[in-house]
Amino acid sequence: MEPTTPMRVAVVSGLHRRARGRTVDDLLSEVPGSLALHHDFDGIGEGIVHRLTRDRWGPVDHSQVHLDHLCASCTLREDLVPALLRMAERGEHSLCVVETWDGVEPRQVAEVVAAQEVLRLAAVIGVVDTERLLPDLSGHDDLRDRGLDIAVEDERTVAEVLAHQVEYPTVVALHGARHLDEARTLVEHLNPAAAVVGPGGGLADLMDGRFDPEAAAHRRNPAWAHYSERADGRVGTVTWTRRRPLHPVRFHEALEEIVSAGLRGRGRVWLASRPDTLLVWDAYNDALVLESGGPWLAALPEAAVEMVSETRRVSARLDWDPVVGDRRQHLAFTGVDLAAERLVALLDSCLVNEEEAGRPLTADPFADAL
Repeated sequence: MEPTTPMRVAVVSGLHRRARGRTVDDLLSEVPGSLALHHDFDGIGEGIVHRLTRDRWGPVDHSQVHLDHLCASCTLREDLVPALLRMAERGEHSLCVVETWDGVEPRQVAEVVAAQEVLRLAAVIGVVDTERLLPDLSGHDDLRDRGLDIAVEDERTVAEVLAHQVEYPTVVALHGARHLDEARTLVEHLNPAAAVVGPGGGLADLMDGRFDPEAAAHRRNPAWAHYSERADGRVGTVTWTRRRPLHPVRFHEALEEIVSAGLRGRGRVWLASRPDTLLVWDAYNDALVLESGGPWLAALPEAAVEMVSETRRVSARLDWDPVVGDRRQHLAFTGVDLAAERLVALLDSCLVNEEEAGRPLTADPFADAL
């Protein structure tokens, strides 16, 4: 028999294991009838995954999981969801706290949980150790360097995964006393939509809502997100918006310096050699992903525009210019002690100038890359 009320689920993610565990402990102690579920991938290299369940008093079950394929996605599909559905059917727990493993990002887990009718995704919580946030965002380690990779070809960096764990949730929990103010400010810059909760609990009051994965994905998409400039002490976010295309040669020559200017870069780019293609800019410390985000709406026939998501169309209308449509540069750089004026001047120097406008381009260093 299905429960009359869907079982609440909270997804707790974070690279910082001890801080993440303390957040789970807080929820178990504050929410009566709650249970925590965690898949341990420490032994995945030897073909071993364990499922651990515990309540406020300690371990309830510790089982090895047998999977057709050893990866985080398979574990989610073949074991986590069935386990949650069994719990929901029994109706014994008011809240299940899904504690993800270090290198698992919350989006995939959240979307799968939210798709189950007998489950209610109450919250997605990102957890941060305040002492480790800045070093990890500014470091150069891959997950593999720390033994945190979760698939054979997992090439993600620590900075990339941590950024996603901070930017996707609507709640971010901070643990630690050192660098607390700086960590809080960094989180607020990276995820202005999140409620930031400091040490000392208080998470139980946030378990009565419903997390919307679609809204979270739209909010984070740099193809249409709108970023705001702000400065708080040493932490700053610089936004750069222009209605001229970038010269591909000068832009390519300046890429390394631009990317290294901040801890995190997000937004969209208009390249003169790709006049109809919106390019998405996603930078994590000194690693950059620059790829197609589809056509600018101004490049589409009217009938095709109606097939684009409403979120994209609303964003384009906010950006619309009678001459170039929604084409523009819109980049945001977040970091500590940013050299804002130098960065803006460098970006401006990469724009096509009046003499170059309309002339054919003789070279395109991006020709084979995009």
